[in-house]
Amino acid sequence: MPGLTLPANLNSFLARQREQADKLRAQHGVEAKTWYRITNAASPDEAEVMLYDEVGGWYGATADQFIADLRGVTAPNLRVRINSPGGSVFEGIAIANALRSHPANITVQVDGIAASIASVIAMAGDRIEMAPNTMLMIHDASGVCLGNAADMEEMAELLDLISDNIADAYAQRAGGTREQWRERMKAETWYLPEDAVENGLADEAVQAPKAAETVEPQEEDEPDMARAWDLAAYGYQGPQQPEQKPTLTIDIAAALGEKFVEQLRAAVTKAAEPAPAPAEDITPAEPIAETPPVDPAPAPAAVPEPEAPAAEPVDEWTALVAALIPDDADDWSALVSHLIEPDSSSSAATAA
Repeated sequence: MPGLTLPANLNSFLARQREQADKLRAQHGVEAKTWYRITNAASPDEAEVMLYDEVGGWYGATADQFIADLRGVTAPNLRVRINSPGGSVFEGIAIANALRSHPANITVQVDGIAASIASVIAMAGDRIEMAPNTMLMIHDASGVCLGNAADMEEMAELLDLISDNIADAYAQRAGGTREQWRERMKAETWYLPEDAVENGLADEAVQAPKAAETVEPQEEDEPDMARAWDLAAYGYQGPQQPEQKPTLTIDIAAALGEKFVEQLRAAVTKAAEPAPAPAEDITPAEPIAETPPVDPAPAPAAVPEPEAPAAEPVDEWTALVAALIPDDADDWSALVSHLIEPDSSSSAATAA
C-alpha cells in the first residue's frame, strides 16, 4: 500500500512468533488446531470456507497451511463464512491477500462476528454480506512485548504501523482517509449490519426470513389431524359437572294416610265453593185498604239500636280441619293438636 514502510526486522519478528508458538504447543502437549474448513460440497459451482475460530495464534495453524488448501479450490465461486474474534494480525493479512489473489468470485458472509483482524479478512471479498443480528468490530492493533526500553519503543512503532496498515484496508474498501479510520479504530467501533452497510464496510444486510404462514389442515386431506386426543387412558373423564345439592321429597299420602288426605282435600274443596244466593220472595202483597188521610202525628225520635258485638276472627285452617278431628283424642290428634290450636305462648308471640 502506498506510504507503508515495513520494518526491516519484520521477518525475524514473525519467525520469533512462530517459534514461540511451536515451543508453547510442545510444552503443553497439544497439536495446532485447525481454525478453518474448506469444502467443495456447498454446490456444484461454489466452494465454502468457514473461519469459525481465532485466526492463527499460539495454538492455531498458520496461514501457510490455509493458503495451501485454498489452492485446491477450483470452483468458480467461493463463499467465505466468518465467525471469529480475530487473532494474529500477520496471519490474517496473509489470508486476506490469498483470497484477493484467488481467481474465484468471493462472497464473504458474516455469520456471527467479524472482529479485529477477522474484519480485515472480510474486506477481501468481492461482496460482503452481513447476516441478521451480526456485528463487525474494528480497533487498533495490540501486542505483548518483553525486553528493554529499546524493545518497547520498537514494539510501539510496530503496533502503530500495523494499525495504519489496517486503516488503509478499511479506507480502500469503504472510502475515507487513513486518519478517519484510525479515529474509529482507537474508539473501538462496533457495527450492526445496517451500520456496516451505511459506512461502506458491507454491501448488504441480509434480512431474516419471514415466518412461514400457518396452513390449517384440511379435514378431507388429513382426517386424523382434526380428531381430539383420547385422554381416557390418563384418567381424564371430561369437564367436571357442578355438584348437585340433594333435595328432600316427602310423600304426604304415605305419611298421613290416604283416607286423611282425601278428607282434607274434600274439606278444602267444599270451603272454596261459593255460597248459594238466597231465593227471592215472590208472595204477592195484600191490597191495602184506602183510608182517609189523617194528619200525621210527629214521629218519635229514633232510638239508636245497640251495636252488635264484633265477631271474633275465625282461623280458616281451624274451620277447615275442625270437622276432621274426632272427639276422642287419638294418637294423631295428640301429635298435631299443638299445630291447629294456638296456645298462650303462640298468642303471646303473635301479639308481641
